Amino acid sequence: MPVSIVVGGQFGSEGKGKVSLELVRMATAPRVAVVRVGGPNSGHTAYDRSGQKFALRQLPAGAVDRNVDVVFPAGSFIDLDVLQDEIELLDYPRDRILISPYANIITPEQKAWEVDAGLVTGIGSTGSGVGAAIMASVAREAANFPLQRHEAQHCEPLEQYLCDTTLKMRQWLNGKARIVIEGTQGFGLSLYDGGFWPKATSRCTTAASALTETGLSPIDVDEVVLVLRSFPIRVAGMSGPLPNETSWEEIAKSAGIDRSIREFTTVTKNLRRVGEFDPDVVKSAISANNPTAIVLNHMDYIGDEREIVDQSSKVTEFISRVEDEVAARIAYVGFSGKAIIDLRSAKCAAAIRA
Repeated sequence: MPVSIVVGGQFGSEGKGKVSLELVRMATAPRVAVVRVGGPNSGHTAYDRSGQKFALRQLPAGAVDRNVDVVFPAGSFIDLDVLQDEIELLDYPRDRILISPYANIITPEQKAWEVDAGLVTGIGSTGSGVGAAIMASVAREAANFPLQRHEAQHCEPLEQYLCDTTLKMRQWLNGKARIVIEGTQGFGLSLYDGGFWPKATSRCTTAASALTETGLSPIDVDEVVLVLRSFPIRVAGMSGPLPNETSWEEIAKSAGIDRSIREFTTVTKNLRRVGEFDPDVVKSAISANNPTAIVLNHMDYIGDEREIVDQSSKVTEFISRVEDEVAARIAYVGFSGKAIIDLRSAKCAAAIRA
């Protein structure tokens, strides 16, 4: 069962790309592949081994070392311009990119439809066209719906990448490969069960849904990693409720940070809204995803990683509080965009859970 799924437990931007990359680097399988589900309506950030930072919307962040196979299954949504730009940016090996003939191609008409429909201003949508592309697929060429579905098999620039991705991944799995599915957005944005509809994304964002979009079987999965952040965010504007909303200035003041820590969205470049840690959406995410491990990122907004072995520090107190509130153990924490720390090591566990 060598499939890992990485999903977000709040409202996105939890650091899933970095975690996906860490799983790739920890893998010992003879072949490793990363699957990017969803579409380009959110960005994933990671640093390659040389320290160069990449903020990617289409290629998975787990592939920035350029040493894995990249898969876009039938359940993916591709903006051709974004994909081609990122392939050029990373100079990614073309023979390691695989795209299902049935993957969805986002068109300019679909992006324009979302803007005209008021989704960008009404719910904080990025206007990437993913929602419209999904609607076109579900409409099945209905006469009264203005948009048509476009498949990768009819997109000439993608011909060199086309193959039966499910068959190919099955062959890899039979050969003991490790496949990492890099989910997008977060549980609170989930269309069905996030609890904030209509201020939601156009897809279900659980591990089960990501697996469905990938085209693999539930019995292939042996690892589900739920990624959280110390202070959850939502995108700017009318994007929906954010419990215990605060400001970046208040967070910086509390942590004694003397620099600006304001975050901006990867796609729209708008200032993110930010809130205090709220356990309710996380507990729902845990129930829906049943993770084998939980990662808590952005701990640099609480304190320094050196404090992790100090039983009385803000860092250890925060981790313990989160574990109590969500009734689950935190396996890893992240203090930067470059790495995660395993709390299951003896020293860390002794400090936090003394």
